[in-house]
Amino acid sequence: MKIKCLSWCLGVTIISAVLLFITFYPLPSLLKWQSPFLSRCFFILMVCFAMGLVRLFLGPTAADRAIAIDTLGILIVGFCAILSVPTGRDWYIDIAIAWALQSFIGALAIAKYLEGRGFDE
Repeated sequence: MKIKCLSWCLGVTIISAVLLFITFYPLPSLLKWQSPFLSRCFFILMVCFAMGLVRLFLGPTAADRAIAIDTLGILIVGFCAILSVPTGRDWYIDIAIAWALQSFIGALAIAKYLEGRGFDE
């Protein structure tokens, strides 16, 4: 029990340190955006995406992997929202709405499958 608590505390500390570093120190802008805020939001989403991929590949149970897939869908919606601001293109928001709907339906399907029920119930 102490090892789980120690592991959890270490993970929270590392995640907090990375997010604080990204928030307070300037990052090189790969997309050449004018706003440092949008650049930092993009990099925070990239760090969260990497952590979601780790959970997807190393998840001990199928439920952990299903939650990781749903989280990655939410992060893709965030990427679309952030890309729509500097480019000024509205169709990124349309893609985000469609992706969110598809991700929600997929999460429901995975939950029913993991529960052992059919899709028609």
